Order: sequence, then structure tokens, then C-alpha cells
Amino acid sequence: MASLRSKVSIQSSISFTSPFLFPLPSLCSLSLPPYNSKKQKNIMDKEQEEMQFVGFFGIFNESYKAIFAWRKIFTQITLSLILPLSFIYLVHMEVSNLFFRRKIIHNEIELDHTRSGTPKYEKLSDLISDEWAYFWLFKAAYFTLLFIFSLLSTAAVVYTIACIYTARELTFNKVISVVPKVWKRLMVTFLCIFIAMFLYHVAALASLIGCVVSIGGSNLGFAVFVVLAILYLVGFFYLTAIWHLASVVSVLEKAYGFNAMVKV
Repeated sequence: MASLRSKVSIQSSISFTSPFLFPLPSLCSLSLPPYNSKKQKNIMDKEQEEMQFVGFFGIFNESYKAIFAWRKIFTQITLSLILPLSFIYLVHMEVSNLFFRRKIIHNEIELDHTRSGTPKYEKLSDLISDEWAYFWLFKAAYFTLLFIFSLLSTAAVVYTIACIYTARELTFNKVISVVPKVWKRLMVTFLCIFIAMFLYHVAALASLIGCVVSIGGSNLGFAVFVVLAILYLVGFFYLTAIWHLASVVSVLEKAYGFNAMVKV
């Protein structure tokens, strides 16, 4: 339970600094900088046994304390990694809504009102095909950048929190230097979570279809549907929590992928 609360607190700090006590997991894979009691102020002035009972709101309180006590380095991480991530997301939303979708929809409506076989029809058809190709290329570039910056920001924040909780000497350059060492583990963990999510949704869809086919639209069928919907939401939030905590494990330990998910 203590290890779980530690991971939750770290992930809570991530959520406050990005658009997610208390013995930490093993840090042997990170080569943390040496302890410096004169320069560092350990924000964890409580005993680890006391940290086990901080509660839900206490976890958020500890996260706020960590961020405000080390606001300089968190500001640097935000400006270098998290702000570009937010900017990429906003650009994606604006470009998708204002340029691609409206333009493509307008051309498709015009195509519907154009007689087939005419030069104008062929020109509009080719134009729409090109626009859809550009749209999906833009989507691919967006998801690639989003994936990269998400991994980098997660690694940077988790390592920073780990150094703070263990009262290690911490600088922004040291945080950035550790990111390339853990991003591969984070990527494997993300892919495993993606596979688990995909299989979970396939199973949920199959259960829903089976419920509709076997029971139909009766009152009993509606009740079963409500139960399945509740179970689906519980499972979805559980897998989401596993995703974030497994990311923390992948940064702090040598475990990654399904092994990191099991250790959570």
C-alpha cells in the first residue's frame, strides 16, 4: 500500500504539471545524483509510516508542496516539454477544425451538387482525395509529436519527483540527461497498455453485442446493459490508473511493459 501511494503521489505531480508515500520503488536503474544535505531541502519531513495515511487529499497536498518547493525546475520542465505539448495539442485542434474539416466538408458538399463525369466533378474529387491525404499526414505528425513529448515530460517529472523524495542533488540538466535512458522503457509500457486497452474494448463490445442479441430490448436487457456499462467504466478507469502508475514504474525501475503493469 505504501509503494502504491508513492506512485500515486508521483503521478499526481505529473498531472499538475502536464495537460497524474511512501517508500519509492527501486531507483537502481537511474543512477541518481549523490545526496547533498547542505544544498537540498527534503520536503518529506514526515516519516514514511505517516505518509501511508495521508489520504486522498493528502496525496494532492504533498504534490502541491513538491511543485511549489521546487517551482524553478518544474517551471523549466514546463517551458521545455509540457508547454510545447500543450501548444501541439492546441495547434492540432485549430488546424483540424478550421482548415481541414471545414474545407473538406465544403468541397464534399459541393461535390454532391456537381454532376458526375464532368471536369468540375473530377477536379473536386481529386482535390478532396489530396486534402484527405494531407489530413491524415497531419494527424500522423501530430500523434508522433504528442507521443514523443508525452514520454519525455513523463520521464522528466517522475525522475524529478524521485530525486526530491530521496533528497538528491537536482538540476535541470541532470533531469534532461536521464530522459534518453528511460524513454524506450516508457514506449514499451505504452504499447503494452495500448494492447491491453484494445483487447479490453474488444471484449466490452463483444459482451454488449451478445447482450443485445440474446436479451434484446426488454427491461431485463436494459438492466443488464446498465450493469455492463458500470463494469466497463470501472475497468476503464482501472486500466487508466494502471497506465499512469506503470509509467512511473518504468522510469524508476528496470521493469517495463507488462512487467511494469504487474508490479503496480
